[in-house]
Amino acid sequence: MGSLSIWHWLIVLIIILLIFGTKKLRNLGSDLGGAVKGFKDGMRDATAEDKPAEGAPAAAPTPQVNAGHTIEGEIREKTKS
Repeated sequence: MGSLSIWHWLIVLIIILLIFGTKKLRNLGSDLGGAVKGFKDGMRDATAEDKPAEGAPAAAPTPQVNAGHTIEGEIREKTKS
């Protein structure tokens, strides 16, 4: 009684098809697949950027910026951005 049988899942699927229609479900599936593919590509690119290329020298450490220094300047012209 705790689990649903195949007939329960079939009825639920039919109701979902009647409510949303096959075209919306197909679009939803393709959008979800594209999002998953984009996520995987992004993760692959992020891990590739973390690893230095073979034979390339190690990246120089980034210089530390001392906090508390103010750089003075003058705005000469306003630009729209």
